[in-house]
Amino acid sequence: MTSPGKRSVNKWLLHAVLAVLAVITLIPYLWLIIASLKGQDDFFSAIFFPPGDGPLGIGWDKLTLNNYRELYELGFQKNLINSVFYSATTALFATLICAATGFVLAKHRFRGRNLITLVVLGALIVPPTLLLAPGYELLYDIGLLDTAWGLLLPLLAPAFGVFLFRQAVIQSVPDELLEAARIDGCSEWSIFFIVVLPLVRPMIGAFMLITFLAMWNNFISPQIVLQSAEKQPLSVAISQLRGVYKTDYGLLTAATVVSVLPVAALFLILQKQFISGLTSGAVKG
Repeated sequence: MTSPGKRSVNKWLLHAVLAVLAVITLIPYLWLIIASLKGQDDFFSAIFFPPGDGPLGIGWDKLTLNNYRELYELGFQKNLINSVFYSATTALFATLICAATGFVLAKHRFRGRNLITLVVLGALIVPPTLLLAPGYELLYDIGLLDTAWGLLLPLLAPAFGVFLFRQAVIQSVPDELLEAARIDGCSEWSIFFIVVLPLVRPMIGAFMLITFLAMWNNFISPQIVLQSAEKQPLSVAISQLRGVYKTDYGLLTAATVVSVLPVAALFLILQKQFISGLTSGAVKG
């Protein structure tokens, strides 16, 4: 049996190791923030802070917010709003649609259910890049090119999400609970929103975060569907900061900071649901 003193030492050692790993993890983010405050002339002068005559040998007067002001002058706030709108809309509606579809496939008996499940499983192995050309042609035929709907509609019912929620409902929602709700007079929509969704809440948080990140980092689809520069998301706008003959790296890192901060904040808010959703079903019983 381990003594209390030894357990205390092991605990301190574990915390020390975790602290070192946390510092190593945060170093790239620290570099990114400092680099975004540098001018073009000071960007390569030092790894972190620019040298100077200030305290600790750092040129504090060389750190500036000019890169962020220039982003504002370039209209990056519009691209940021576009990214938030596209990502939040996709995450919300894709979660609801996939959860409802997964619930139906998991708990309702109807003709063709097995075939639909096989189609969903088959869609999981199709590379998304193979759908770009037929998807573009379809959007062109129905007149949705260069529109937000043209970008969002193909992403609102991913096969991965349907199968994920189907498995979550099978594992987390007992049939007896659904039958009791039906006996009490609940409609299927009431059962879905009042009974099913609270039971699969960890999966909802995980899937919303995954979908938000996927749309936030989406780089190819917006360039194919959207032709107007004012409709482009942040990921495309950042790539356009790279010049053919010259690149302002301070401006580029400032745009990267603007792109990273909302995602980091969202992950901090949903981290418990994300971890719970990933581990749900890992231990049975």
